[in-house]
Amino acid sequence: MPVSLFTCPLCHSPIQPAPDTWRCDGSLNPKQTVHTFDVARQGYVNLLPVQQKKSKAPGDSQDSIEARKRFLKAGHYQPLQALVGQQMQALLAKQLKDEQGKAPINWLDIGCGEGYYTQAMAELESGLIDNLIAADISKPALVELAKVGKAAGRLWYQQDKATSARATIIYPLVTSAANLPLSAHSMTGISSIFSPILPSAFAEVLVDDGYLIIAKPDAGHLASMREALFDDVREHDSDKFLQELSSEFTLLHTHRVSHELALSADDLRDLMTMTPYAYRAKSEKRQALLEAVAAQDFNTEAKFVLYVLQKISKRSDTMKPLS
Repeated sequence: MPVSLFTCPLCHSPIQPAPDTWRCDGSLNPKQTVHTFDVARQGYVNLLPVQQKKSKAPGDSQDSIEARKRFLKAGHYQPLQALVGQQMQALLAKQLKDEQGKAPINWLDIGCGEGYYTQAMAELESGLIDNLIAADISKPALVELAKVGKAAGRLWYQQDKATSARATIIYPLVTSAANLPLSAHSMTGISSIFSPILPSAFAEVLVDDGYLIIAKPDAGHLASMREALFDDVREHDSDKFLQELSSEFTLLHTHRVSHELALSADDLRDLMTMTPYAYRAKSEKRQALLEAVAAQDFNTEAKFVLYVLQKISKRSDTMKPLS
């Protein structure tokens, strides 16, 4: 793996990963100071300086993470997980064919949370991804992801245990999406699943013609649930960010997936806890809905939209969608 894949969040010098401590070389620091970042026992690395934090504990809370783990483990969003995997498989298989395996494939899963989608990416056929950067601002979320990756022998310092030359290696990083500690033009692709969209930051770290996969709730997502929780229901406007991306990216494909959900009271409680509904809905509305579901499953529909985009190459003036 290139030494320059990661950069110091303090001075932007190249970082050398190591099993116990990551160190930058200080080459871009006026004082030539070397910064160090300890590897946590769970296997993640915190590259979020205190000056980049907007709160003491940014990102998802432990309660939200635990609720999401239970909800996703039950398979409620598995169709979306499968769709993300299918699209990545198609893109990266083409990439391997075009590049003939000459360059490593590096993928950034931004806002990865506890890793439900990340772990599936690591298991794509034939180890299509060499280096999978799992990034989130929530330290509790990265703790969970790193523990699972470590148990599977997939973390970067366990790479000698890999059974395949192209086995996917995971790098769990606590970091800000707005200040990615990654070298320019180092990522083959980025996935942002229900996470912030930062066109300039994404374009900076992507190679020319690099891919961007974005998943968002589609119109009508969890409609019956939202109607029960809010007096004024605003529809999801999933396409609103596409214009912001248009100067850096071309839209190749749009995919939609939907399926019915029959949720128990526990499922519904977890779903509310893992979404903004946990604090946006009035407590009496939440309680009334849970009481109504106690005797019978709650029916609603999950609806998602997936966008596949490609960075506009500076080497050409035209882009054609993939066939």
